Amino acid sequence: MKQHNTIGMILCGFLAVALVLSAGCTATGDTGTQPSEQKSISIGYVLWDSEIASTNVLKQVFEQAGYDVTITAVDAAPLYQAVASGDVDCTVSAWLPRTQEAYMDEFGDRLDFVGKNLEGAKIGMVVPSYVTIDSIEEMNGVKDQFSGKIVGIDAGAGVMKTTEDAIEAYDLEYDLIYSSSAGMASALKKSVDRAEWVVVTGWTPHWMFARWDLKYLDDPKGVYGGEEYIGTLARKGLAGDDPEAYGILKRFHWTPEDMESVMLDIEDGMSHEDAAQKWIDAHPDQVNTWLGKA
Repeated sequence: MKQHNTIGMILCGFLAVALVLSAGCTATGDTGTQPSEQKSISIGYVLWDSEIASTNVLKQVFEQAGYDVTITAVDAAPLYQAVASGDVDCTVSAWLPRTQEAYMDEFGDRLDFVGKNLEGAKIGMVVPSYVTIDSIEEMNGVKDQFSGKIVGIDAGAGVMKTTEDAIEAYDLEYDLIYSSSAGMASALKKSVDRAEWVVVTGWTPHWMFARWDLKYLDDPKGVYGGEEYIGTLARKGLAGDDPEAYGILKRFHWTPEDMESVMLDIEDGMSHEDAAQKWIDAHPDQVNTWLGKA
């Protein structure tokens, strides 16, 4: 009798589980849908003010499209490696054709070049407009006024490699100081506040051109190349794996003035997220175009 009761309890337990499973299947059958997976995308970027701006804007655009977005900051070489290996899905931080040419030469056949997201970019040596020389060729004659140094950014940046080439090409008697984007801007601000001479590695778009009166030194030997653009790169296979995400990347394009407005808000103390949101709120039509809604 005791054994029969035990078997009965087990059978009842199985029946209860079966009823629960049956009810679950019936409910799913009634709705005709299954819970959808969360869409996700990962974006890599370099810690330049320009790329902080573009990546944070794009992050919020993807979030509007329902994506869970991860952004990861790395140096340029590891960034190209990460996209090429599929560790991140994409980047909008490719400065081409000159600045990051070496990385494209190394990784380009393992990447998907999606397109240009900003045109009219430029790199070179930048000085305050009150500096009385206009060309890199004149720098050795005023070495003491520049304290014999060029203030740069991080060692992995393409503009730094190009500046090393410029020092050799023009036989400059200067030391290239490795720093960071923030460190370069800080040195520039300090010198401008004191009306002192300073030369830095610079690029456009950058908020410093909206803040101070600056100029590029002429580069008659063309070491820094001509006009640059910022490109969008994706991992191989993203277009097939997620056509919606790829479409957003394909349509993402804005101007140097757009980017500089976000950068300047960040420099003035606004958080990356708030500055990006401010720009998005002010440009709903453009955002809808990127999202494929216009």
